[in-house]
Amino acid sequence: MDKQLKLAESIGINAPASKVWTALTDKALIKQYFFGTDVNTDWKKGSPITFSGEWEGNTYVEKGEILDIEKEKLLSFSYLSSGTEDLPQNYATIVYHLDNHNGETNLTVTQVNFKNQEAYDHSVENWKNVLAGLKKIVEAN
Repeated sequence: MDKQLKLAESIGINAPASKVWTALTDKALIKQYFFGTDVNTDWKKGSPITFSGEWEGNTYVEKGEILDIEKEKLLSFSYLSSGTEDLPQNYATIVYHLDNHNGETNLTVTQVNFKNQEAYDHSVENWKNVLAGLKKIVEAN
């Protein structure tokens, strides 16, 4: 695993942090912007989180644990990509950070611990798409 690579993608959303937070934690909304993924968790620190669905005809189940959560400010979880050996060193850490200014929210996603440069590049493209989709949904509601 490449611990040196650190992804950071940000997007400005014309909505208060409360609406962005809802989009980050509401299963039905997540499914709309996150490649049709079903997320299951109780959103409590230390709780398991799973991501499941179908992508290009293949079913997947990915998992992790809620590492930290502060409503409307921060959400952090570990993440094990499907097909990756379930060892502690194979888990990525993903953090959503919300910064609210005058009714607008800057959302930054960081991710660390990639298998290789190719996995990093793939994640950059995925996060750009996810954030654009999230912004569209939040601003439309």
